[in-house]
Amino acid sequence: MLFMPIDVESKLLIVDDLPENLLALDALIRGRGRIVFQATSAEAALALMLEHEFALAILDVQMPGMNGFELAELMRGTERTRHIPIIFVSAAGREMNYAFKGYESGAVDFLQKPLDAHVVASKVNVFVDLHRHRKALKHEMEALAAAHREQAELVDKLQVAQGDLERAVRMRDDFMSMVSHELRTPLNTLYLETQVRKLHLGKGNMAPFAADKLPAMIERDQRQIQNMVRLIDDMLDVSRLRSGSLSIRPKPFDLAQLAQRVVESLVNQAEAVGSSIQLEAQGPIEGLWDEFRIEQVLTNLLTNALRYGRGSPVAVTVQRLGEQARMTVRDQGIGIAAADHGRIFEQFERTDDSRKHAAGLGLGLYITREIVRAHAGDIDLESAPGEGALFRVTLPLQAPHPG
Repeated sequence: MLFMPIDVESKLLIVDDLPENLLALDALIRGRGRIVFQATSAEAALALMLEHEFALAILDVQMPGMNGFELAELMRGTERTRHIPIIFVSAAGREMNYAFKGYESGAVDFLQKPLDAHVVASKVNVFVDLHRHRKALKHEMEALAAAHREQAELVDKLQVAQGDLERAVRMRDDFMSMVSHELRTPLNTLYLETQVRKLHLGKGNMAPFAADKLPAMIERDQRQIQNMVRLIDDMLDVSRLRSGSLSIRPKPFDLAQLAQRVVESLVNQAEAVGSSIQLEAQGPIEGLWDEFRIEQVLTNLLTNALRYGRGSPVAVTVQRLGEQARMTVRDQGIGIAAADHGRIFEQFERTDDSRKHAAGLGLGLYITREIVRAHAGDIDLESAPGEGALFRVTLPLQAPHPG
């Protein structure tokens, strides 16, 4: 890969104890894109090197106090200055061991006095170009590192998106599988019932259609139809929640009366599982809520309590607490492990124990929670395996109006 030099200023340091030598050397090396710093002592040069990044240092060998060789050795012993190229300047006619000592001190080149302008310019140009190329290389490496980081971040985001997509596909497939299974159960029951009735009619056997048997037959059909309607309603509610179009239409009503009505509607279902529902309502409890949705909340909680309550009585309380209303539903059933308390309020989530006791899509508690939240309320759970469950719904007396 070819690295093009970037437009960068090169700082040059010249060190000599004689001002006239500094002026002469400055005039020879100064040029476009260069800044020349002068120092008349090794100490002043070190101070400048600690403050600036130099492309080249030109040191006079003979200086009072610390000479050029000693300064070079100090530079090589300091991390910040060890990589600065050094050119020594010495008087013509000096013995050759000056050059050897200079190279031992870390010099990269020597200039002899009197200075040849062309030679000085050529040597300085080499090191300035090297500095510019080194800067360009560093810039390119930093750009490559940044691009690599961006690429790694993009890969991570793509992997997360892929994981989300795969989960969504699995959720869709699981959902369709569950829906098919759940709908097939009542449909199969209805289909078998109709086939049996068809056989009876084909044989002229009207006994199963006697007046005393028709109510039970109708009730069985109605129960299966209600199960399918409930499943379809749950799916529609989930679709509305995802699109943000679940409507909340608050109006004044008595929560205690609603609770009484819901309990009465579930009496037959409770008797079918050998249970009962005990209601304690401190009424009237007037509030502004969506009556249909709050009825849905209480029905969902009571249906679950009957389904997983192992035939034990279910207790319902409705009360007013200041500017809030509270409903609780307590059963004495299989209970829920603490680790599952949050999870069961999500879509399609069910505990292993719940799957063993009853079929379902795992949508009821999710819908319940979202309805409660839409009323600016809160729902929480107290439960442990084998110790039943207590669901507590708290609602402000006035639900927020849709924006």
